[in-house]
Amino acid sequence: MIDAFLWGLLATSSLILGGIIAIRFTLSNRTIGIIMGFGAGTLISAISYELIFEAVKIGKGTGFPAFGLFAGAATFFFSDKLIGNFGAKNRMNVGASKSSSLVIPMVLAIILDGIPESIVIGLGIFEGGKISLAMLVAVFISNLPEAIAGSSGMKSGGWSKTKIVLLWVFISLFCALSTVAGFSLFSGASNEWLSFIQAFAGGAILMMLANSMIPEAYEHGGKLAGVFTVLGFFVSVCVVVYENF
Repeated sequence: MIDAFLWGLLATSSLILGGIIAIRFTLSNRTIGIIMGFGAGTLISAISYELIFEAVKIGKGTGFPAFGLFAGAATFFFSDKLIGNFGAKNRMNVGASKSSSLVIPMVLAIILDGIPESIVIGLGIFEGGKISLAMLVAVFISNLPEAIAGSSGMKSGGWSKTKIVLLWVFISLFCALSTVAGFSLFSGASNEWLSFIQAFAGGAILMMLANSMIPEAYEHGGKLAGVFTVLGFFVSVCVVVYENF
């Protein structure tokens, strides 16, 4: 269980790193968009090969993976829509000012993004006894631009450096606890339900990518965002190949 927490903390520590980068340096919107594209590419690969493919293998012929995929996508869609109504709609928008009144919906939105990823990391440790390197890399990289974009908005909203870093530390710790949940809560689940959970997480992350990360990547990074999305996908596939062959 401690290992699950530490691996989850490592994956989400990029949120803290991204906050520190945004505080110390001023990155152009184009650079952040390109990083977003690369992170989206790594996640697309991880969803395909580490989540959906594995879910189909262990839940073959049951329909659980399909139900999980659509249930995860729908859950994220409606949860994100609800949180967006409270003012966190543009949490990945670079330069969007984050006032103190929006801190709670913004935190909830970022946690909503991170929980499925963290649970999957813990679930992977339970199933195979070891961390999925491809998923770990994908989560780490994809968190960076979200933290940078959010921190840039906090700076423009007058947040202090200490307050920004502490917020990311809190979110990182919370998501790391979700990794422990993925490791411990589903230890007694059958293969069918494990396939459902994996596909559920895949659907939720894919919905996040389609509705938030990829549009923001293209808006700020232009056509280069597509190039780096492909590169991110390629890098993640290489990690999967390295792990399995």
